Amino acid sequence: MEGLAPIDGWALLAILAKAIGYAAALIAMGGPLFLAVFRSAPPDVRRIARKLAVIAALIGLAVLALRFGIRAARISGMGLSGATDTMMLGFVWDSPLGTAALWRGAGELLIVAVLIEGTIGMTASLLGALLIAMSYAFVGHSLGDPRWILAGLLVTHLLAAAFWVGSLAPLHRAAAKGENAALLHRFGTIASGTVAILVIVGVSFAWLMIGSPTGLFGTAYGWTLIIKIAVVTGLLGLAARNKLRLVPALASGAPSASARLRRSIRMEIIIVALILLATATLTSITTPPVNL
Repeated sequence: MEGLAPIDGWALLAILAKAIGYAAALIAMGGPLFLAVFRSAPPDVRRIARKLAVIAALIGLAVLALRFGIRAARISGMGLSGATDTMMLGFVWDSPLGTAALWRGAGELLIVAVLIEGTIGMTASLLGALLIAMSYAFVGHSLGDPRWILAGLLVTHLLAAAFWVGSLAPLHRAAAKGENAALLHRFGTIASGTVAILVIVGVSFAWLMIGSPTGLFGTAYGWTLIIKIAVVTGLLGLAARNKLRLVPALASGAPSASARLRRSIRMEIIIVALILLATATLTSITTPPVNL
């Protein structure tokens, strides 16, 4: 298929590592964003957001180091010996991935400051979230033209996605108690605007990458994007069900509402994992039609 790179074990490992890195970055960024928006959330809910953000940031740092070895192995064609070859690792460090790693690493370290209660910890962790989002503008498909428009769209898309993804685990905890229905309702209201941003920015970015309808159906990039859009549509449907049916049921005290809502949020987490795998595939082994 046009625009599809050769797939071997290292390519599959690169996709998996990148997907884990995406998940870690979104959860790390999303934690401070959730805490900034829901300052009056119950202490146990805020504690979950804070703890997961720090764990995700540390995992993100480990994955970042791992990706250097994977990239060195792929570009050298030397396999495992290439992954540890200092000269190849130097080439990777001098590539855009090296610049992105500096920004992302600094951002993930700043995320740890979310453990500090108060304005300083919150400000530092929010700055970390912004640095992580901006780091992705130094690599991948956003390096194309128009450069700064693509970078702006990507950073906006990542921050909106991070707010959603980083909120899932805290919301899962909150859904255990009917008294938290107001928090869940407020998230649904804010998420409605976030989803609109995600869709508009995502479609704009995709159009700049594809260029024409033929690019959507005639290339590996286009077909992978179609799969991603189908999964995202399922996620939006699930989120709409939560907002319109399950959260009101929780607020009204329906006996099974809490269990059903928590199960639905766990399903959202699984779907998000599939979306991240599709995204990692897009950015690892396919070439956008505009670059063919």
